[in-house]
Amino acid sequence: MTVQVKLPTILRKHAGGEPRVDAEGATLRELLSDLETRYPGITKNVVTGDGALHRFVNVYVNDEDVRYLGSLETAVAEGDTISILPAVAGGR
Repeated sequence: MTVQVKLPTILRKHAGGEPRVDAEGATLRELLSDLETRYPGITKNVVTGDGALHRFVNVYVNDEDVRYLGSLETAVAEGDTISILPAVAGGR
């Protein structure tokens, strides 16, 4: 099944500058693995070395935060949209 992935600017360099790419998988983990195969280096800032979701990255499946669903084991389906967003912090 094909799922559309929206990429933040920082990850677009791995995908030839594309803001959206397609990927395949039944879970978010499988989908990210497919993305890594198609675009080497794209997931190093999304997934930690031990296979968990990076703390400062937010991932949404159809506007639902995956941390409240099933994290990397969240199911994805044909037509879903995945959004990867770096967390923003700061201020004074």
